[in-house]
Amino acid sequence: MSKAAQSGAPAPEYLPRHLAIIMDGNGRWAQQRGLPRSAGHAAGAAVFKKIARYCSRIGIRYLTVYAFSTENWTRPPEEVGALITLFKEYLEESLRDFRDDDIKVRFIGDTTRFPKSLQELIAETWELCENRTGMVLNIAMNYGGRAEIVRAARALAEKAKAGLLSPGEIDEAAFAGELYTAGQPDPDLILRPSGEERLSNFLLWQSAYAEFMPLDVLWPDFTEKDLDEALAAFAHRSRRFGGV
Repeated sequence: MSKAAQSGAPAPEYLPRHLAIIMDGNGRWAQQRGLPRSAGHAAGAAVFKKIARYCSRIGIRYLTVYAFSTENWTRPPEEVGALITLFKEYLEESLRDFRDDDIKVRFIGDTTRFPKSLQELIAETWELCENRTGMVLNIAMNYGGRAEIVRAARALAEKAKAGLLSPGEIDEAAFAGELYTAGQPDPDLILRPSGEERLSNFLLWQSAYAEFMPLDVLWPDFTEKDLDEALAAFAHRSRRFGGV
């Protein structure tokens, strides 16, 4: 029996190859309980670790999670500080306790804006995971879809300026090769717990034909059963990619 069948998830052939999740609702979860927003982020971080390991176990090959957007810097300084502390704690825990997990962690977004100590942990985590062959986990930090597209366009313009390619050689494949997710398949399914029905600047290029599924549950309350149900619904969708 496959790991997916044992878990309640669909059989591997019906799973999305690349799953993306907008981890939304931490602040509202905390406010509903009279707690500071930082408590919601801490609860959401615990759910993230559990769901990431579950995805790896059932056979998801690529998982991308939206952890911190380019717009999140506008939040109150204490909330931003709490999020950065959570990132550091997660990476320290990963380096200490997750050495046996066959999960290849990657970071997408401009991480140079984070404190040097966090950047060093990101580099150390990247190096630790380099030779792993299991699920690829993309953590989007200081990420924005528009910023990623501008970054890719700028890279192609620089190559054209240097004579490394002609404008006529710039096609969708060349453009995709300059994205943070270069070499990875586009997401098949994007989940957004919290019930919101928008992408919020997440994987704008890559999501062209992704199935989008808002879920009426706040991220800190999200469970493996919720994921199984979403995956089952995805398995019954007909994906035509613009065809008949």
